Amino acid sequence: MLVNRKTSFRENLPLSDYGPDENLNDNADIDWVNKDWVRRLFRGCALFSVMSVSMNTPATFKHAPALEYVTFVLDLVVTFLFTAEMIAKMHIRGILKGEVPYLRDRWCQFDFFMVICLWISVILQVFELTRVVQPYSYWSILRCLRPLILIRVFRVFLKFSLPKNRINSICKRSSQQITNVTIFFLFFMTLYGLLGVQLFGELKYHCVRNNVTNASEITLFDLAIPDTYCSPDDEPGYHCPKGMKCMSIEIPKNARGFNGFDELPTSFFTVYEAASQEGWVFLMYRAMDSLLSVFAIVYFITLIFLLAWLVKNIFIAVIIESFAEIRVQFQQMWGSRGTDTDSDSSQVIQLEGSTWKMVIQDENKPQGLAPAIFQQFLRSSVFHAFILLMVLASAIIEASLSFEGDDVDPTDTMDTFYYFEVFFTILFDLEAIFKIWCLGLRGYWRRSLHKFELCLAIGTTIHIIPAAYRTEFTYFQVLRVVRLIKASPMLEDFCWKIFGPGKKLGSIVLFTMCLLIIASSISLQLFCSIEGFDKFETFPKAFMSMFQILTQEGWTDVVSGTLENAPHYVLILVIRMYFVLYHQFVSVIVISLFVAVILDNLELDEDIKKLKQLKATELSADESESLPFRLKIFEKFPNRPQMVKVHKLNADFNIVEIRESFMRQFSTPQLDLVIDTEENNEDNQCFVKKTPICLIRSPKFDARSGGHIEKQLGISGVIRESNQHKLMGSGSGQMVNNGHKSLLSQQYQLRMERRSMRGSRPGSLKLGHHSSTVKENGDITHLMMGGSNLTGGPGIHRTDDFDIKMIQQRKQQAEIKRNQIQDDLRENHPFFDTPLFAVGRESKVRKICQIIVNAKYNYILRDPVTGKELPNAHRRYIPLWIRKLLGLVTYLDWIMIMVTIMSCVSMMFETPHRRMTDTPSLKYAEFVFVIGMSIEMGLKIMANGFFFTPKAVVKDFSGVLEIFIYVVSVIFLCWQPEHVPPLGGAQILMILRCLRPLRIFILVPHMRKVVYELVRGFKEILLVSVLLIVLIFVFATFGVHSLGGKLARCNDPSITNKSQCVGTFRSPMFVTKMKVKSGPNDTMPGFMVPRVWANPHNFNFDNIGNAMLALFEVLSLEGWLEVRDVIIERVRPTDSIYVHVFVFIGYMIGLTLFVGVVIANYSENKGTALLTVDQRRWMDLKGRIKLAQPLHIPPRPDKDQGVRAFLYRVVQHNKYYKKLSVMLVLANCMLLCVPWRENKKEAVYLATVSAIFTLLFLCEVIIKMIALTPAGYFSRRRNIFDMLVTFIGIVWIIVHFGVHFSDNIKNVHRYSYMFGSCAIVLRFFTIPGKQATLKMLMQTVLMSVFKSFFIIMGMFLLMLFYAYTGVLLFGNVKYGYDLGRHANFKTTSNAIALLFRIVTGEDWNKIMHDCMVQKPFCSYKPGNNFWETNCGNFTASLIFFCSFYVIITYIVLNLLVAIIMENFSLFYSNEEDALLSYNDIREFQSTWNMVDVNRKGVIPVNRVKYLLRLLRGRLEVDLEKDKLLFKHMCYELERRNNGGDVTFHDVLRTQSLSSFVPFP
Repeated sequence: MLVNRKTSFRENLPLSDYGPDENLNDNADIDWVNKDWVRRLFRGCALFSVMSVSMNTPATFKHAPALEYVTFVLDLVVTFLFTAEMIAKMHIRGILKGEVPYLRDRWCQFDFFMVICLWISVILQVFELTRVVQPYSYWSILRCLRPLILIRVFRVFLKFSLPKNRINSICKRSSQQITNVTIFFLFFMTLYGLLGVQLFGELKYHCVRNNVTNASEITLFDLAIPDTYCSPDDEPGYHCPKGMKCMSIEIPKNARGFNGFDELPTSFFTVYEAASQEGWVFLMYRAMDSLLSVFAIVYFITLIFLLAWLVKNIFIAVIIESFAEIRVQFQQMWGSRGTDTDSDSSQVIQLEGSTWKMVIQDENKPQGLAPAIFQQFLRSSVFHAFILLMVLASAIIEASLSFEGDDVDPTDTMDTFYYFEVFFTILFDLEAIFKIWCLGLRGYWRRSLHKFELCLAIGTTIHIIPAAYRTEFTYFQVLRVVRLIKASPMLEDFCWKIFGPGKKLGSIVLFTMCLLIIASSISLQLFCSIEGFDKFETFPKAFMSMFQILTQEGWTDVVSGTLENAPHYVLILVIRMYFVLYHQFVSVIVISLFVAVILDNLELDEDIKKLKQLKATELSADESESLPFRLKIFEKFPNRPQMVKVHKLNADFNIVEIRESFMRQFSTPQLDLVIDTEENNEDNQCFVKKTPICLIRSPKFDARSGGHIEKQLGISGVIRESNQHKLMGSGSGQMVNNGHKSLLSQQYQLRMERRSMRGSRPGSLKLGHHSSTVKENGDITHLMMGGSNLTGGPGIHRTDDFDIKMIQQRKQQAEIKRNQIQDDLRENHPFFDTPLFAVGRESKVRKICQIIVNAKYNYILRDPVTGKELPNAHRRYIPLWIRKLLGLVTYLDWIMIMVTIMSCVSMMFETPHRRMTDTPSLKYAEFVFVIGMSIEMGLKIMANGFFFTPKAVVKDFSGVLEIFIYVVSVIFLCWQPEHVPPLGGAQILMILRCLRPLRIFILVPHMRKVVYELVRGFKEILLVSVLLIVLIFVFATFGVHSLGGKLARCNDPSITNKSQCVGTFRSPMFVTKMKVKSGPNDTMPGFMVPRVWANPHNFNFDNIGNAMLALFEVLSLEGWLEVRDVIIERVRPTDSIYVHVFVFIGYMIGLTLFVGVVIANYSENKGTALLTVDQRRWMDLKGRIKLAQPLHIPPRPDKDQGVRAFLYRVVQHNKYYKKLSVMLVLANCMLLCVPWRENKKEAVYLATVSAIFTLLFLCEVIIKMIALTPAGYFSRRRNIFDMLVTFIGIVWIIVHFGVHFSDNIKNVHRYSYMFGSCAIVLRFFTIPGKQATLKMLMQTVLMSVFKSFFIIMGMFLLMLFYAYTGVLLFGNVKYGYDLGRHANFKTTSNAIALLFRIVTGEDWNKIMHDCMVQKPFCSYKPGNNFWETNCGNFTASLIFFCSFYVIITYIVLNLLVAIIMENFSLFYSNEEDALLSYNDIREFQSTWNMVDVNRKGVIPVNRVKYLLRLLRGRLEVDLEKDKLLFKHMCYELERRNNGGDVTFHDVLRTQSLSSFVPFP
């Protein structure tokens, strides 16, 4: 992980003061400025100034006219005070001259600017009071910068315990990285903006009535309901129904909306809106109706995937990377998270009952007035258990309140629940009094938990006062449930680890709130002058609007509403830029800060990492040594070995392999079975798994017939030779005996202990922590030059280091022991390893089945032992990635993967009205799958066994799932039910059949690994889920008590009394967002509906279940605006604070917990979370070496070659050449800023200019070919791509202008323009290759896509399962508010598109409620089949949508963030912290390019010496000091490659490892 690359932190560093310089006011004449109370006064004045400017709006003054004079007086006083301060400081410091002049200090410049803003505001308000300036005037924009004065309040805290130059370097590097990633983000935004302009253009065709002739006079009654886009003539797209026609509606942009693809600026803003995953699906539906739907689907899905899920997450990665180092440096300022605040006292172990507990030592001291027996009772577990039970009972009773039914009056608060609350309040008050009596007031107040309990006691005591009951004091009542966290130590520890020192998280919360206040005040002054626009007319509304943008829910509505009221086109561009910058800042940087804090809290210390590494190693060794439970059952049965009678010893003839378990009964306990490998001097010796050709017998163990000693020695020799035979055959390196150790074994143990005291063996990798010797910038070169090094060479030995080789040996020994136990069971139990207890262990049928099951493609070209080429030389022509893909699984699994895919494709054609039982083709596909899986299961069971065998089919959950899928498929094929009632047994069986795509998880090992990584982190994910459930429960209980029964209203807005809500009324219908004329007398389209007194359609707070469901939807940030608006309208505006607080806590803290936990679990499962700083650098080094490639650039020509030498210098070394090339590409691409259509004249001129650019690029290709030679030019892939794009452009010029000058049909012109625009878009992709940073970030994206391939495929398979299930459950549900023509479950393809929409969170809750429709709003008769009713199901819909949204959105998508962050650390890590920087790699590439004259990536081994002599930088080899190292590297390269050619990576790897791992 990025946060693992921490640099060292030095304590007791001088404070770097970034606050104002307030200690220079030593002038004797004016000393009041230097007083502390004066500084506090000015901070208070800054707060009052912000409050004043927040009230200074025409709408506020209209509601409270007196505020106009109050704000004027307040501003006048504040302005005079700040002016006096400015004059005093100018007098003390000087204005422009002096030791520290006033106007040369940055903070003083800021204060001076704020004073100017204050005077401008005061003067402006004077004109407003005298009505020289009208209230709704744009002069109020002059006040927009005044809220920045709030910075004065908090700038005093900008003091850090770090050197100032260190902070400056961090900020400089961070800002550079942010700038680079911003350019990369803009690159993709521009790309999709250009594509949108050319693909879609102006979407202006709508379905209107046939009698409409003038589009300018169109009304709402002439449009389709809802407004529908269409495709004219017979072109692909949606065609209007009978009675309507497709017509182009020409209306101004401010009337039809500000999103679209009319030109590049509008398209750019539309792409940004879509990338925020807000409103993108409606743009896609609009484009699908207007054009070919495939173009729209591919465009928007790739846009979401690349921009919203990949590129934007790279932005988040660089923010976290930049702030990670800053967070590490600020660790002392934020405080340690090592211990709980409650544990500040020393603790002792105390026996309570039958258990030992850690208790605070001070608790044992009698500090209160209570007798000792009461104090002991206070510490007893009985008392704590009783209190927790009472808290639980209180929570249950609070949640039992319900307002369902007509007889419940929400205004009647004196009910049974009130008396229960009185009882619990008195009980917990007595608890607080009892604790104070026992502990004393000082001892009670010392613990933060007791402070929290006392606050609850006081608050609930006030709450039971009748006037305060079920008011805001209800919060104290519902917060009691938080005390239940103490009942789970695991949850309590997790909460402390996450929320740790409150100063850290509190700082981020305070920063966010200040940002919101400043942004709200600025926006208030910018837009309060727009009369009739209520989004920013007062500060509360401005705050809600900016908070709405922060949550990204409906933020486009705020922007659109502001743009519609903008008076000028220039202001429209400024407003767009303002809101985009604010949205980008809060949605990327602010959210990343919360994720960064959580990741920092989850980060382990270096010592804990090493302890966890050791613990994980021990656990893995213990697990490897033990047998699974299904095999341990054989140990319970008596041994029945098949005895072998030996007539002669091994001196007479060769003996076959003899089991150790059989021969051990003839040997004495003193015989040792340990093979001493200490005599072997090669540390890297390995054994090859092949049949040994040597004989078992050994001359030194020849025995003669005779005495007991000779027999004993002979048997011992047989055992040792047999073990050696096993050793060579199994590829293991050691044998371990559980019995008494022999003399050789004891000597070996003594040698190992002595070695551990001296230091580790040379060549073993030490993973120790060198934080005490690492430099501040991460440089560890001094470690290499001294006695200590990364490998644990002849340096100072650290006791906390451990040896990887010893770990490997222990794992090897555990594996050998497990294999030995299995061999013993195989010999002593005849039924062990016999499939189904019937098939013989050595049966020919089983061997044939094993051959079929284990047959696998071998993608290796050379023998790993001999190095010789294997047969089948045709494999070398197949790309390596294809060969690895073919060798991923066995041939049988490949066949079953294809069969499963075919079956899944056939299931996609099944619908409620096209079922498998009625369609022969689908039935045949089902038969093929079941028969194929039956054959597969039979072969695997015959080869590996079913359950009681080592390699059984059912050995883990994947095997159980596989058998379950098979059994369900067989039952369904045999049954083929004709009558399938909703949610009956037959439909449940069909739903279980939908699990079939998950079988690919089982067949592909990489996909199993993805699931395994998710499951391993289930504990932390479960803890986060519990915390969020507690949060939802607390707010839901409060919502029931304060809002229950109050949200019901009559659907007729004119009726306010329930008794009058009868009869029918005309309900208006929503038609379109376009501003078109209404009907006669301003009537709106509508229909008659009955009046109903009811809750809102999607939510209510009448009981705890409905309240928790509503808040869960709010937690996903979907629908919370509707909840807020309904509460404001039907209850009170102040009650909307409840929703805002919940959204802030749930979104900014709760959901970021999911992000942090998933990322942390992924890194821990990958092994990167436990890596120390040096280990992470080592892994980055190996990754960089693997990714480096030769340059393939021809050498510089001689100067006598004239033109070629000049052109070579221009192409390769002129810094202006690449800039000019990039500018030409951008200029060419800007020609696509308007649509190229055959009916527009400007398209002809733009195409002509584009042809000129293409000719210029052709000249560039020719110049490069001359400079680099054709062979050198085509040796680089980037040049090949440039040549291909230029060739396409030349072809387009020929075709286009040939068509243009002939009288041809319109379609040919259209396709010609499309072809030309595609050539320009391809040219746009050449920009990243011309810029190193963009190229590096592009590699990050591509590598992330490659590494996340199986995660993406797993997500698609999971979506496929949900799509099949959705078709069965909701395929026939009637259309609702959001379930309609585009969004439905009628077919699997529609279901997949809808589920992809739900993944982005686009109105998923509304679709869920549409699928909950029940009688009488749908038709259902008992006995109907599920395809004969259009009703939904409440329970099924709730489980279906909530589970899908949580699994995909909260868990799977966050894995993509983790992968991107991991790859970003490799490609874009800090050059100072890296062992080998990219500059070093480029130096090696340049040197290699000089030696590799053939540009093939290989050189003869005898030229390596020449290459090593030319190297410079960190990879340089000093031939005087490192002569032995130089010879060793040359020898190693020659030995490994058998004297042949060496590759680029061979030399780079050897040189890098030799440079940073000193040769012993």
